Amino acid sequence: MVARAKTTIPPKRKRPQPPPVAEGAPLVGVLPAILTKTLQTVICDQYLKLGSVFTLSSFGIKVTFLVGPKVSAHFFHGTESEISISDVYKITVPIFGKGVGYDVDNDTRNEQHRFFAETLRPAKLRSHVGLMVREVEEYFGKWGRCGTVDLKHEIDNVLLLIASRCLLGKEVRDHMHDEVSSLLHELVSGLHLTSMFFPYLPTPAHRRRDQARARFEEIFSKIGRARTSSGHVGDDMLQGLIDSKYKDGRATTEAEVTGLLVALLFAGHHTSSTVTAWTATRLLHHAEWLHAATEEQRQLLRMQGDGIDYEVLLQMDVLHRSVKEALRLHPVTPMILRRARRAFTVQTEEGNEYQVPEGRMLASPLVVNNLLPSIYREPKAFDPDRFAAGRAEDKVGGELAYTTFGAGKHACMGEGYAYLQIKVILSHLLRNFKLELVSPFPETENMISMRPKGEVMVRYKRQLLQFA
Repeated sequence: MVARAKTTIPPKRKRPQPPPVAEGAPLVGVLPAILTKTLQTVICDQYLKLGSVFTLSSFGIKVTFLVGPKVSAHFFHGTESEISISDVYKITVPIFGKGVGYDVDNDTRNEQHRFFAETLRPAKLRSHVGLMVREVEEYFGKWGRCGTVDLKHEIDNVLLLIASRCLLGKEVRDHMHDEVSSLLHELVSGLHLTSMFFPYLPTPAHRRRDQARARFEEIFSKIGRARTSSGHVGDDMLQGLIDSKYKDGRATTEAEVTGLLVALLFAGHHTSSTVTAWTATRLLHHAEWLHAATEEQRQLLRMQGDGIDYEVLLQMDVLHRSVKEALRLHPVTPMILRRARRAFTVQTEEGNEYQVPEGRMLASPLVVNNLLPSIYREPKAFDPDRFAAGRAEDKVGGELAYTTFGAGKHACMGEGYAYLQIKVILSHLLRNFKLELVSPFPETENMISMRPKGEVMVRYKRQLLQFA
């Protein structure tokens, strides 16, 4: 028996199979289904059919989807050498420019993220609230006593004014706001489906994008030189990036400052505008939550007076949860993408084990994760109370139950800034106007922008909120 035990070779552990691949037509794969049903519907269908880990294929491109927090830990917490973000988002290089973001090595990018973290820390954000409030008051002060507006367009405008002042500085706000708005439009227009695969294709939209990027560098470089020569120090994020230094003592270059500012402007304005529009639309569509948010403002007026500062914004709990709930139902991007630089295994909710191969594109689909009934009760309902203390569905579901602002190493550093400016705008509207949604509740524009489709027409009447 001893001899037999010594000579017995233990059985080899069977290597896990790759994730199942959704059925599709030859060559084009699932593309026809996506075009006829929408991508979100296809992902939901395959999740129900194949489980929480599966692959969609089209024209030889394979993307493995990881649905739900149980299978997403490695996706969000893996190192860059294991789960890469830079391999996927190289498409942003023509927009942000060379030498920043996903055009540099991981160590340099981490240092640039440190610059962002410094400019977005709470102490800095406090100083921006007054500027935000002033811009919002001046903008909506130009509305008449009553009227009808496209609220999506109005929100776009006021957020650009806030960005011009808080991010880019007084020089841009006072003298170049219209030009900067036009340049930003060209940058946004330069990112479309073709750009995802061919970012340098010489299309008219890409040429306008490149010209806008070059003009941004010219503007910010000129402002930086003028400040240096005059000794003037700004109170904006432009100044923070000009003053930033790498660990070896090297100062940021003009091109780097421009690229980092464009990244802040591009990401911050687009996302905040989308979320503000959806939150306002949701509140106007759900009378009970509009009433709750308005009563919260009435109580704050009674306790704090009519001034709004950083501390008052932190007390707007109902409004904060309304924004968070709007983001759950209407994430600004349909999915978060990564690439597997090394093969890894994943255990699914259903008890299966799969090996995801090296080089595979990975996707965490927010449009499905945010609607999982195992985490969210009545997931399609607008219910800000799901995030209230004592219920906190996102916390009960674990740290990766709510990843609208990302998670792990690449969580969005601008989350605090976004909530501040959104709450400044919406609290002002609630305190000063009676609003009514007169257009139908909008559909989503498309699976790239995720903005409300078409106009969001709102009838307003100037009416100060009384607290007596």
